[in-house]
Amino acid sequence: MRVRGLGVEQIIRLLGGTCCPLARGPQRVFLAVCDHFEPDWGGASEGVRRERVARWVQDFPRSVDGLADSRGRPPQHTFFFPLEEYRPQLLDQLAQLCHGGWGEVEVHLHHDGETAPQLRDRLEWFRDTLHREHGLLHRDPQGRIRYGFIHGNWALNNSHPDGRWCGVNDELTVLRETGCYADFTMPAAPHPAQTRIINKIYYSSSTPERPKSHDRGTPARVGSSPPKDSLLLIQGPLGLDWGDRKAGLIPRLENGDLHAGRPPSPRRLDLWLRAGVGVQGCPEWRFIKLHAHGAKPANADVLLGAPMRALHQELARRAADDPEFRYYYVTAREMADLVHAAEERTDDPSDVFS
Repeated sequence: MRVRGLGVEQIIRLLGGTCCPLARGPQRVFLAVCDHFEPDWGGASEGVRRERVARWVQDFPRSVDGLADSRGRPPQHTFFFPLEEYRPQLLDQLAQLCHGGWGEVEVHLHHDGETAPQLRDRLEWFRDTLHREHGLLHRDPQGRIRYGFIHGNWALNNSHPDGRWCGVNDELTVLRETGCYADFTMPAAPHPAQTRIINKIYYSSSTPERPKSHDRGTPARVGSSPPKDSLLLIQGPLGLDWGDRKAGLIPRLENGDLHAGRPPSPRRLDLWLRAGVGVQGCPEWRFIKLHAHGAKPANADVLLGAPMRALHQELARRAADDPEFRYYYVTAREMADLVHAAEERTDDPSDVFS
């Protein structure tokens, strides 16, 4: 039986009353920008693809020049690169940027009608290729290559209502067994693949019999261990932005998407903080996982330009005004490590970064 997708009205009802108050006292904010980085967007030619990647390699360090978080580290960017768009030269360029200390590359995938064995083979190939050919991804203490994941078309675990854009009900199992340390797909709203679980960091497992298993799961908690045979899912903020609109009008959806029509702002930062995404039992640590499609030229203008720089400056201003407010730029992998540190109740985030 297929789990139905959520419509816009259902999402709005689901979001009612989900806003958390801004924290008082010590506050540690971890910010990760997870980019669905698609150089092929719009059917781009080879030359355009190269130009899009080259722009990021050249402009990202310049765009964050002089900016630093509470430990003196510059902003980070995580490029979730599409498996189906693999081109060695483009990955070599991104690897150069990442090896310079500006971020990391992880795995993105658009697929349709695939079987679990087919998916396993492709993920293993891409995982090994990124690591061996380009020096990307990381090995865990046991020597296994690990990767973060974002599903294309939001259809993780075959969750699209019409059954398209995946095909694998047991996708979480395949991801976990091939070295995925966490999924970063959600939120999908207003897409109907959105889960009923929102603003959470949690664990879920999957089975071949049922799609959209990540519609349910176990929250990450201080003092608890991951459930057996489960995968960590780190969601970004999802809420309602009523703005200055008159009562009775439909509010704007806040889903953590950074794009030309919705640039970052101090108001959005407040909404991300109020979403309260974190590990249960550790309310002073707030995780802000944002997403973008940064290869699109108009979106790159935002991410590499004044709007994103203004967000970084706003964070610095808040930290200067409040000695108990500290913020940290992290990659997707580091965010997952911080989740586990919170579960183990590590008091100092610097323990994770050392």
